[in-house]
Amino acid sequence: MKKIAILLLLNILSIVFLNSCFQNNKKTNKSASNTTDSISVNNSTMLEDQLKTLSEEPVFEIQTSMGIIKVKLYKNTKLHRENFAKLALSGFYDNTLFHRVIDGFMIQGGDPLSKDPTKSKLYGTGGPDYTIPAEFFPEYKHIKGALAAARRGDISNPKRESSGSQFYLVQDASTCKQLDGAYTVFGETIEGLDVIDKIAKVKVDQRDRPYTDVKILGINLVEE
Repeated sequence: MKKIAILLLLNILSIVFLNSCFQNNKKTNKSASNTTDSISVNNSTMLEDQLKTLSEEPVFEIQTSMGIIKVKLYKNTKLHRENFAKLALSGFYDNTLFHRVIDGFMIQGGDPLSKDPTKSKLYGTGGPDYTIPAEFFPEYKHIKGALAAARRGDISNPKRESSGSQFYLVQDASTCKQLDGAYTVFGETIEGLDVIDKIAKVKVDQRDRPYTDVKILGINLVEE
């Protein structure tokens, strides 16, 4: 009888202990979740504050595995300027690739799928789930180093809306001149034209993808 009572007592203590652990674990998980939510909110608030203080023509550094390209965003292309700034400051472009490189034409990047080598056949098709209305201004042309938005072709995209994230940098103005008024130019290179030329010279496959990855390590705001 005494043995049975001891066993019952041990069972009760075991249940109490397990329940206590479960409750403590719930509290720990809830605390971790609250911490994550707090960090997310703080980061979002910081991003919003940065975007509010952007100058009319902010300057960003595109840090690549082959050097730094410094670009200035244009004041009139407000939708593209704010979108590019938002993506850059949130780290969206970090570790993406210049997935399409054509010597004597341009270099293209900004596809989030290019972070994943297993999706290489899909490079050039990715982006956020939105497009940006075209912003054409006659004074913004495809000069050497121009920063412009990639997009789908006219047949499926008659309004010529821009990709939500993909962009290209002009390497040769003469061959890109035909794109004036058809693709939104929203900035220009102010330093690093030699880096664009260097990237344009890398060896590529039949789909214009570099054999050796050319990475965008990050895009940072340097002048508000």
